[in-house]
Amino acid sequence: MAYRVLIPQDIAKEGKEYLLSRGYEIRMGNGYTEQDMIRDAADCQAILLRTAEVTAAVLEAGKELKIVARHGAGYNNVDIRRAEKLGIWVTNTPGVTTESVAEYTIGGMLTMARRIPEHQEKMKEGDFFYKNSHKGTDLKGKTLGIIGIGNIGLEVARKAHFGFDMEILAYSPRRKQEQMPEYVRLVPWEELFERSDMVSLHVPLSQETRGFIGKAEFERMKPTAYLINCSRGGVVVETELVEALKAGQIAGLFTDVMEQEPPEKDHPFFFMDNVVVTPHMASNTEDCMRQMALGAAIQIDRVLSGGKPDFPVNRPEQRTVC
Repeated sequence: MAYRVLIPQDIAKEGKEYLLSRGYEIRMGNGYTEQDMIRDAADCQAILLRTAEVTAAVLEAGKELKIVARHGAGYNNVDIRRAEKLGIWVTNTPGVTTESVAEYTIGGMLTMARRIPEHQEKMKEGDFFYKNSHKGTDLKGKTLGIIGIGNIGLEVARKAHFGFDMEILAYSPRRKQEQMPEYVRLVPWEELFERSDMVSLHVPLSQETRGFIGKAEFERMKPTAYLINCSRGGVVVETELVEALKAGQIAGLFTDVMEQEPPEKDHPFFFMDNVVVTPHMASNTEDCMRQMALGAAIQIDRVLSGGKPDFPVNRPEQRTVC
C-alpha cells in the first residue's frame, strides 16, 4: 500500500514530483476548513502543510498520521502538544525562507523611509510636487533594532549593516554577545525601542511572544520611528498599535502579517496613510516556494521511510503506521 500525503493547499511542483518519485500517493485537499481537514486526513499518513490549521480534532481524525511537515518556518498553525501526545512528528523548513524574508524586510524599510506608497498615490492624483513638502529619509547611519536574532534577524542585520551602514541593536533573552557578529550589539528591551529608527520583528508566535509588544513599547519609540513586522501578526497588540499610529507615537507601520488572516475588509490599517499592509507574502517567491515544497516533502519521506525528521519541533511518542 502506498502511503498517502495530504496537501490541503497546492505547492510547487518540485515537492509533488519528489513525493511521487518516492512512491507516495498525493491527496490534494478539498478545502482547508477544520471539517475539510478532518475528512481528508482520515486515512493519510502525512500532511504537507502551508497555512491551514491543524487542530487537535484534525490530528485525532488522522489515525494513521505520522508527520505534519510545515511548508515554511512557522508552526503556530499546528497543535504541537496534541501531536506530541498522539505520536505525530511536526517539522518545518527552517533556513529556507531566510533570504526571501530578509530581502522583503529591507524592502519594507525602504518603502517606509522613502514614503513610496504615499508618493505613488499623490502622483496618481496629479500632484507631482507633493514630494517637496513630504521628504523621506535615508537608511544610512540610522539605527535598526531587531527583535529576534535568529537566521532571518541575522541576515537582516547583515544586509542593513553592510548595505546601508546602519547601526544594529538586537534583543534576545537566549543569545549572548559573544555569539553575535561584531556589528550586532545586544541591548536591553527598553533601550532597543528607545534608540531605534526602525524596529523589525523576527520572532515565532508562541505563548511567550503573543501580544508581547504593545502600548508600553510604542510609548518608548521615537515619533519618527517605524515598526516593520515580517514575523507574525499576533506578536503585536493590534488595537494598541492602531492607537499609537493614530496618536503619532510612531511614524508608521509596514506589516506583512496580521492577527487575523485574511483580515476583515474594514480593518483600521486599511484606512491609515502611515500603514503599508501586504498579504503575508515575504517568502512568496518562485525560488522560495520551490525550496519549501521540496524541503517539506523530504522530511515526510524521512519519517515514512522509518527515520526521523531533520528539523523536529516536537518529541512525539512512538506511533506505528498501519
